[in-house]
Amino acid sequence: MKSIQELEKIRQAAIEKVNIRTDRKGTRIVVGMATCGITAGARPVLMALLEESSKRKLEDVVVTQTGCIGICRLEPIVEVYKEGEGKTTYVEMTPEKAQRIIVEHIVNGKIVNEYTIGAYEK
Repeated sequence: MKSIQELEKIRQAAIEKVNIRTDRKGTRIVVGMATCGITAGARPVLMALLEESSKRKLEDVVVTQTGCIGICRLEPIVEVYKEGEGKTTYVEMTPEKAQRIIVEHIVNGKIVNEYTIGAYEK
């Protein structure tokens, strides 16, 4: 069993991770993981985002999941909340596209316009 001190450290670490949602520091990448997203292939997309972020040692990036984003026909959907930018919504994602998002958008700061919902609607 863990000591009270160890449990308190775990608690504080969890609180710090949750706080990124309120103060918007760093970058949050959210993958739609409702039934529609999972069926369309969101799980491999999520894994690709996690692996690429880890491989590049991106400490200010949090990859998380959510339920239905609301546009099921465009799944898998990934939303990027980057500090200093508005939300960017990427649609019909694949693991390969997810890796490109990490390299171009997250690391190099260039939105991959052809994967965004705006480009899809044109």
